[in-house]
Amino acid sequence: MRPIEASTDDKNPLLRGEHYRITPLTDLVVRLEWSPSGRFDDRPTTFAIHRDLPTPQIDVQSTDTGVRLVTGHYVLDYDRGPFTTNGLSVAVRGGVTGYRSVWRYEQDLSLPADRQLSFEGRPGRSLDGNLGGAARTLDLADGQIPLEGGVNSRLGYAVLDDSDSMVFDDHGHLCPRNAEPDYQDLYIFAAGHDHVAAVRDFFAISGSQPLLPRFALGNWWSRYHRYDEAEYLELMDRFEAEKVPFSVAVIDMDWHLTDIDPTFGSGWTGYTWNRKLFPDPAEFQAELHRRGLRVTLNVHPADGVRAFEDAYVPLCRAMGREPNGAPVSFDVTDQRFMDAYFAVLHRGLEDLGTDFWWIDWQSGPYSKIPGMDPLWVLNHGHYVDSATQMDRGLIFSRYAGPGSHRYPVGFSGDAIITWKSLAFQPRFTAAGANIGYGWWSHDIGGHMDGFKDDALATRWVEFGVFSPIMRLHSGSSRFSGKEPWKVAEPGRGAIIEHLRLRHRMLPYLNAMNLRAHRDGRSIVEPVYYEDHSAQAYRYLDEYLFGSQLLVAPIVVPNDPVLQMGCSDVFLPRGRWTDVFTGRSYEGGQGYRMWRGLESIPVLLRAGGFLPLAARGESLDVQTLFPQLEVLVAAGASGRFGLEEETPDGEWQKTVFELDAEAGALRITPAEHDLADRREWTITLIGFSQEATRTFDIDGAQLLDVECMDQRVRLHLRGDGSAIVIHSGLLSTVGQPDPLAAVEQLLADAQTGFVLKDKIYHLVAVHGAGALSAVASLGRYPLGHLGEVHDYDAATPELLSALTEILEDEA
Repeated sequence: MRPIEASTDDKNPLLRGEHYRITPLTDLVVRLEWSPSGRFDDRPTTFAIHRDLPTPQIDVQSTDTGVRLVTGHYVLDYDRGPFTTNGLSVAVRGGVTGYRSVWRYEQDLSLPADRQLSFEGRPGRSLDGNLGGAARTLDLADGQIPLEGGVNSRLGYAVLDDSDSMVFDDHGHLCPRNAEPDYQDLYIFAAGHDHVAAVRDFFAISGSQPLLPRFALGNWWSRYHRYDEAEYLELMDRFEAEKVPFSVAVIDMDWHLTDIDPTFGSGWTGYTWNRKLFPDPAEFQAELHRRGLRVTLNVHPADGVRAFEDAYVPLCRAMGREPNGAPVSFDVTDQRFMDAYFAVLHRGLEDLGTDFWWIDWQSGPYSKIPGMDPLWVLNHGHYVDSATQMDRGLIFSRYAGPGSHRYPVGFSGDAIITWKSLAFQPRFTAAGANIGYGWWSHDIGGHMDGFKDDALATRWVEFGVFSPIMRLHSGSSRFSGKEPWKVAEPGRGAIIEHLRLRHRMLPYLNAMNLRAHRDGRSIVEPVYYEDHSAQAYRYLDEYLFGSQLLVAPIVVPNDPVLQMGCSDVFLPRGRWTDVFTGRSYEGGQGYRMWRGLESIPVLLRAGGFLPLAARGESLDVQTLFPQLEVLVAAGASGRFGLEEETPDGEWQKTVFELDAEAGALRITPAEHDLADRREWTITLIGFSQEATRTFDIDGAQLLDVECMDQRVRLHLRGDGSAIVIHSGLLSTVGQPDPLAAVEQLLADAQTGFVLKDKIYHLVAVHGAGALSAVASLGRYPLGHLGEVHDYDAATPELLSALTEILEDEA
């Protein structure tokens, strides 16, 4: 992947002086450079590889104090001197947040503490309401950590400082910039609150997110454990017997020799298969391939190649040196070493069956040359090399800075097994969209330390299934494995069903994979990308999951009375229906949503569609599923084009359209549907159960209709042409029976029977009007002897759960 070297538009003399250069790159983004020597650098950097973009509409004016640049999105004023707070400003047009929408160089306009996240940035730079981006690692983090800045801000502007980034030389190799002292290279993003546009322009400059191989979207099995070949294959057989699907087998560091002669140093780095554990590495990996799995091996390259390694002699020969027993040092500054690192060391291992690499670099941003970060060199080099061996490149490594999105997938680091660690991962994942970093893979379930908590394990998997990359992981403790059967019910069943659901979602996930690559929309985005109200910026633990869903992971323990956990959820305007419960909510407001261990809130927008592999389908990662189940949500008209990749790498589109007013649902198969789909399952959620269930269907035969739990499931058989379903039901909205939901809530609650009976009676008689009466229970005796007990009163949590069920009935 050779970066594109871009030119800079300096035709207007006002945009360039002896020491400064101003380059409007897009309607929203301007590059500002200051060079004490007057030398400017046009080489592509790790962030900016495309600067030769269409010239935006600008008006450049000379002023009494310097130069003014006006676009439709910002006004830049500059005195043509060294960058100062008084002499350089960019005002965002459109009145985003009043006077605070004026960026001034190094001015500190921090938001109040309750409106800030914690971020880290270059010394002397204020992030001014920045909504955050990413961080290099979550290693050892037990909860929230600082984030580097992204390109979105509450104040409408954001600054990306590229002054110290590495650059690509004429051969496409990374090297330090070696900029002179006080050299400045700033990119100002003035998108207002159009966060999608800010990231779109970020990708225009920095390159798009690559398409992932489809197998990467399934479940990954990972554990730091000293497996041998028999144990690993037996585990895969157990998963198959339990009908728990996986698509990637991760082999942590014990695949290679780790117990080595101390004279060679640590066994942390290694490139030689441990033949005691894996007698025939090629056959072992071939057997995993026969099971439909791709294989990745963990490598810690810091200690180089020692004399005991199988590849030591050929590596020395490739470097033109004698294999005299002296180690070959890992050195990213030595291009001859890096060439041999890929062509000899890794290619030899790939010839045995390894598909891609987990680059576990933990040794900091240091090398022999200041400013040359080994993580950047490894990520770029491994990804480019991978693309020569696979249809699509793939690596698994840590985030190195802006531009890292070009090298997916991201390893977020060794997670501590605690609720605080889980609680930070959703907001951390969503913030990554602000720096274009959409394909995070977390240690789902946690890697180290912490404690056993089956509810924590279950909630972590539920989040993981609705995260970019689903990778179960655990450390070396014999008690910390993430096998579902190590979790007690009901967690075990919930985990298994969610792991199956991840593979059932592959049609949707791969469509969002294409959307990320083509349209610049990460699969996980903060809700404020869609809703710019003040509330949306306060709800950071929920996120949009692709174009159709909103997910609110539960990251707190269950309430002991309700035996349920909760999420605080803000919904953008419109109606939203939970795909698990069938309950609908009106958007534009916040809710506290309560769920048992079986699910978390996953809401499908009104008129939205969620395509899934049909129940009973094989869940192996294959190109196309022959049968689909499509969930359709009530409340509005909608359209969704499901784009699917065919075996020859082309994409076909099936279009789903709901006309709520006309009461019609249309399915238009791809023109050349290679899946040759004849049977369809359409599941309607959030529609009124009281409405007519009469269906007139064109283009298909209705085989069966099931009605259960506020959903209607239609089984159809078509002839391959368009299918149109007409029904009055499709024009309605509805809710599950509130009294039945209250009865189930009370049945599970660990509280007094007299209280339960009283609440049930009040709700049966008064519906939503019972809430105030329920709140007063416990102020007077309920028991037959007149005593007042704790279990005589409805707890605040029980009232909250009742409110969620009943408030739409008011």
